[in-house]
Amino acid sequence: MKCLLIASESAQVLFYWADQDFEARLRQQFEDLPEQHGETHVPAFEDSINTLFAPLLISCITLNEKISDTYTSFISENNYLFTVHQFGECTYIAVNGDGSENEDDLRRKIFVLKKIIDLRFGLVTLDAGILKKTLRPQDTEQRCKVWKMLQGLLVTYSHLREDDQSFLVEAVERLIHPQLCQQCIEFLDRYVVQQINGSVERANEEVVHTFILVHTKLLSFLSSRNASSLRPSDLLSLILIAQDMYPSDDNLEVQTDKDLEKSLETGEFNTPKLSAAAQEEGGSQGCNLHQVTQPAIKVAKDTEQSLESCPSRDTVPLRVFLDASVKDNYCPMMPHNMYCMPLWPGISLVLLTKVPNSQVAVSLYHLLDAFTVIEARLIEGQELGHSSHTHPNMSDLKQKMDKFIKAIGVLKQQLQSAWVDFKSKAFSKVNAGNPPDLLQACRNVKSRLCLVYQHYFLLKPAGHSQHLTIDLQTKTQKNVQEKLMDWKDFLLVKSKRNTTMISYLQDFPGLIHFIYVDRTVGHMIAPSLSTSKKSTELGKGPLAAFIKNKVWSLVGMGQRYLQKGYTTLTFRDGDYYCCYFLWFENEVGYKLPVIELPVLSDDSAPIGMLTGDYYRKLLRYYGKNHSLEMIKCFELFTIHFGVIPADFIVQQCCDLARRLWEPSRIPLF
Repeated sequence: MKCLLIASESAQVLFYWADQDFEARLRQQFEDLPEQHGETHVPAFEDSINTLFAPLLISCITLNEKISDTYTSFISENNYLFTVHQFGECTYIAVNGDGSENEDDLRRKIFVLKKIIDLRFGLVTLDAGILKKTLRPQDTEQRCKVWKMLQGLLVTYSHLREDDQSFLVEAVERLIHPQLCQQCIEFLDRYVVQQINGSVERANEEVVHTFILVHTKLLSFLSSRNASSLRPSDLLSLILIAQDMYPSDDNLEVQTDKDLEKSLETGEFNTPKLSAAAQEEGGSQGCNLHQVTQPAIKVAKDTEQSLESCPSRDTVPLRVFLDASVKDNYCPMMPHNMYCMPLWPGISLVLLTKVPNSQVAVSLYHLLDAFTVIEARLIEGQELGHSSHTHPNMSDLKQKMDKFIKAIGVLKQQLQSAWVDFKSKAFSKVNAGNPPDLLQACRNVKSRLCLVYQHYFLLKPAGHSQHLTIDLQTKTQKNVQEKLMDWKDFLLVKSKRNTTMISYLQDFPGLIHFIYVDRTVGHMIAPSLSTSKKSTELGKGPLAAFIKNKVWSLVGMGQRYLQKGYTTLTFRDGDYYCCYFLWFENEVGYKLPVIELPVLSDDSAPIGMLTGDYYRKLLRYYGKNHSLEMIKCFELFTIHFGVIPADFIVQQCCDLARRLWEPSRIPLF
């Protein structure tokens, strides 16, 4: 019984998602109404959603108009939980009617949806009018396409949040196999990035990032030499998109049960032997991937067979907007093309390319940022400062706008008219005393700039413009398949048992589970937590699911207390003892003193990377008093048996953190 929707300030539903139970309940409710009134017409489901939420939306709008505030959450008479949040002129409402989600869960889902919208639509989200038309196009077919895309990502996120530890703590988990990881990086550099960027078939695109995923785990990641760094929050979002495009097949676990059971006996995995053909190519060098330059006929045939068995792929890239810089110019929503190529079920290659006209996006961002500041200043009743010390510098802004309008080739006349109107009001002494007119002129310029951005990067989707040719994509896909052919089964097994508790039991008696997170790079380490009846370290009964629920509960509680400013939490939960720690270190591992963290309001963005990048802000906050050194932030969640003395558990946690510190030093990318 779950639902999530976005509505405009006029109570129009811009987007909705509902699970089967909620949809069935609502359909039944509105099917009964015509019968009660002697009518035969049953409203469409979208109309039913509008009718159901109209009173609540009108109430929210009225509260905003009267007191500039609205609800944050409430429980209805039938025990449905509602959570409400306002982003600009859009109202987000999340509903749960079966008790499976609390207020924190619903608020997190709202903020994740906002992140997804920013990721897929970029800077047009800065203009409410354009955003409404983007979320709810007039064309019914296009509207269904947009809604289906957002609904699919929401369902995938909800599934991963419930089942995957990396999405539980919102951090990237890397497959731990340094040798293979390094060889993949070398191979990706030589046979993917360099070959594509040197090809005439790349259509002016440039590969800036590429990585290989095994389910949700990162095998290897490579950035080109001139690429800006990719934020961990963006990387996790891209993993979400890849999982939505090619979901993990639950049957894969059944296929590898025998291998898993064998590995559980020793807690170790044997490195796979190369095929005979590959051994002939590689000789005594063993598993050196990039030395196999001319694959044997057998490997080539295997690759063709694997291509047939792997999911069909879409050769049209997705347009995504990521945090990046171009020549030291920052843009939080830089357009990229995302190519996701399935190698085998559960294993994918992802390419991120820089699109032509990227510099236009940078210029548009800086102009939009300046006009957003001006708009906020005018709303607060402040006057525009023409001093050289104010931001934005009006004289500098005037030069940049004039230069930009001359350079663009689309919507020039409309932007020019809006800019001339703004200049006449902002720089004229006659009209300077009319703030409402100046505010409207400022908003008109912002809207025109967003339209230019939309025209360049959204109205012409990635598939309708030049992109990597199908032949080049297929060649790249086959190359990677050939290099990983001997490793594919091992990787699928390894992804289910990436880290095992067996290797920690001797040194940490009484420890049941842990999650260690390096928040500086967004990287996590945790023992695999499978609830499969056939393959789990915790037996074949309900124990695995029981421990999993304990872990999920601990993470949720730790995040709630962190939101209140606590960095340490220890408590006894029945027969178990749970701990949560957050601390800071310098670059050499010296623990830094604890400070008082800011307490967040109940309606603030939830703790995490996908919901506002809390840890990035936290590092910036702590670094104010440590400007001369690099600050690192870490988290540790542990569950022990309750019979272990508390002092001994705390000491174990310290020792465990020291042991895990070294693996986390290996760069994520």
